[in-house]
Amino acid sequence: METVLARVLPAAEIVPQHLHAAMRYAALGGGKRVRPLLVFAAGEIAGAHADRLEIAAAAVELIHAYSLVHDDLPCMDDDVLRRGKPTVHVAFDEATALLVGDSLQSLAFQLLAQDPPAQDAHKQLEMLTLLAVAAGSRGMAGGQAIDLDSVGRALTLPELELMHIHKTGALIRVAVMLGALCGELSEPERAKLDHFAKCIGLAFQVVDDVLDAEASTATLGKTAGKDAEQNKPTYVSVLGVTQAKALADSLRQDGLDALAGFGPTAQRLRELADFIVLRPF
Repeated sequence: METVLARVLPAAEIVPQHLHAAMRYAALGGGKRVRPLLVFAAGEIAGAHADRLEIAAAAVELIHAYSLVHDDLPCMDDDVLRRGKPTVHVAFDEATALLVGDSLQSLAFQLLAQDPPAQDAHKQLEMLTLLAVAAGSRGMAGGQAIDLDSVGRALTLPELELMHIHKTGALIRVAVMLGALCGELSEPERAKLDHFAKCIGLAFQVVDDVLDAEASTATLGKTAGKDAEQNKPTYVSVLGVTQAKALADSLRQDGLDALAGFGPTAQRLRELADFIVLRPF
């Protein structure tokens, strides 16, 4: 994935050099690459070719990278550390960070439009639509808006789940669906994968909340304890650490159950579910 991203991102020597250097800084050299891995793992079930999967995976990761750049801005979470290095607005400047996010987002859709990862135009349009919805007001951006509006408020568990289905879960779900669309799957098979992705997307956020409460800044690669400091509602603040861990494991099992009929082709998705949920607390 690092090689693919390095290829599709504009070279730092191309005008405007400062912006392109900042884009590469934001997208390269860090991160778990969970979303691209999910694209490839779902594509394995669908029998998709690697050349198609890498374009879809890069598009999802560019959207994710843009969201992190904007999340870290002073007007959002105002953070100074991401993936173990200074955030983009700290390493460059705030205006550049804003443009980096905008540019990474548009590059994601450019990739899907000019290098079709699907077998036909209808699937390509579906992929573009799914990614747009997942990134927009009915997905990730909408979840961030709910998050900002929830600071200092006590949310119920359903309200918290709604927020994270949008903020974190939407991009994880679309990663799985784009991988599936790169190959051939029936509608019932796609529905099973979508259920898996919904469960794992929520589990990802539950584990993140626990890690924010218990892990160190060095382990996380970002500022630990930020949620509590900003008085944000989390699964830990609503459920407590013990119940939050139990919920993550329950979601993992529900997701794994959805893969029961796929056999060995779903092994990578099973391993990713374990990686996401069983990260050291």
